[in-house]
Amino acid sequence: MKRGILVWILVFLWATFAWAGPKVTLLGAGATFPYPLYSKWFDVYYKKTGVKVNYQAIGSGGGIRQLMARTVDFGATDAPMSDQELARAPGKILHIPTAIGAVAIGFNLPGVKELKLTPQILADIYLGKIRYWDDERLKEVNSDLNLPHLPIMVAYRSDGSGTTYVFTDYLCKVSQEWCKRVGRGKAVRWPVGLGGKGNAGVAGLIKQIPGCLGYIELAYAEQNHIPVVALQNKAGRFIKPSLKAISAAANVDIPYDTRCSITDTDAPDGYPIAAFTWIIVYQEQAYKNRPLKKAKALAELLWWCIHEAQEMNEPLLYGRLPEKVVVKAEKIVKSMTYQGKPLLP
Repeated sequence: MKRGILVWILVFLWATFAWAGPKVTLLGAGATFPYPLYSKWFDVYYKKTGVKVNYQAIGSGGGIRQLMARTVDFGATDAPMSDQELARAPGKILHIPTAIGAVAIGFNLPGVKELKLTPQILADIYLGKIRYWDDERLKEVNSDLNLPHLPIMVAYRSDGSGTTYVFTDYLCKVSQEWCKRVGRGKAVRWPVGLGGKGNAGVAGLIKQIPGCLGYIELAYAEQNHIPVVALQNKAGRFIKPSLKAISAAANVDIPYDTRCSITDTDAPDGYPIAAFTWIIVYQEQAYKNRPLKKAKALAELLWWCIHEAQEMNEPLLYGRLPEKVVVKAEKIVKSMTYQGKPLLP
């Protein structure tokens, strides 16, 4: 009798576990920029709902390609898709902003923890026109420092990257020569430097090479204890990336589809290389035999991302979405459909 009771208990526990297991598994891929944030979000969401989200940080370019190929449920990008990219997509793609981040300029200069750069000096370093740390222009801006005669090793992203798009978008706004010679994009032909894969790869180069300077997402700089540049903004102030400065930069009007650039902000207290990051999905979710259950789970996840999940942004050094951006994001998520019918009430 006891053995029979034990068997029934085990069967009941197994059935209960199976019923309470992952309801749906969603696949996502893309930007490394928000990876620390998304890792936290999706872990919390799984514990809360049982919906598992597998996210691969392969760069914004890879995320866009996989969404276009419909091999993932959602992509993630730090660069809004261009009109040309959207026109090539097999269906209408939506951009849902999830956070505001900053592209920090990290550096490794022995004995130096504070450094100022103007936009033109930064552009000329990446153009290869300023090659040593004791260049007269650098010394003029940092007159209180004893800068060493050390070569500047420029680090950049070797993969297709939204972080690269944000950085080169900024350089295009502040340097006509940069825009003419190199331009903006998720991948560009760099005049000088050494490439690293992902934000983690560039952060590794900065840490390993004395004299190295590179652009990385702020969370990666903090996690790796990499000092960051105070960059001069439009108002002439030297601003380090901080939550306050990032939020100030994003306090602007944006279009209804949220595809916009907020680099080189007019805000007096704004950090000049700030940007939204987006999750991208198809508006019509009934494709490639996708079940309604998965489509609905994706819409519910996105609704959670723009509301409850925002509480986790600032502890991980990402800016929260301003209320007026949340309102636009709500309308975008509510426009998602399955066989033409709204997925959310």
